[in-house]
Amino acid sequence: QVRLVESGGGSVQPGGSLRLSCAASGYTVSTYCMGWFRQAPGKEREGVATINSYGSTYYANSVKGRFTISRDNAKNTLYLHMNSLKPEDTAMYYCASRPSRYCSGDFSYWGQGTQVTVSS
Repeated sequence: QVRLVESGGGSVQPGGSLRLSCAASGYTVSTYCMGWFRQAPGKEREGVATINSYGSTYYANSVKGRFTISRDNAKNTLYLHMNSLKPEDTAMYYCASRPSRYCSGDFSYWGQGTQVTVSS
C-alpha cells in the first residue's frame, strides 16, 4: 500500500527558507515519478515541481531558481527546498506520485498536505 506523509511546513518571513519532506512507503521513490503541488485558498491546485525516475526535473515558472526538488533513495524520501519565499508561496503543499518512470499523466497517490505560510 502506497503512503505519502509530508512534513516541514510552517510559518516564515518573506525571504526565508523551508524544506519540505515527503516520506514514502509501499514503493521505492526512485522508480516512480514524484512531485510537489500546492493549493492556496480560493485557487486551483498547481504543480510546483516534479522529478522522474531518471532524475529529470521540472519547475513551475513561479518557483524556478528558488525551489529545488530532490530525493534521497536511501531514506525513500522526497524533498522540496524552498528559498527566497514570497507571500504568494503561501499554500497547502502536497506530495504526490504516479506509478510510472515518467511524469506525463495523472498522479495516483497523494499525501495529506503540509501548510506553508509566508508573512511578515
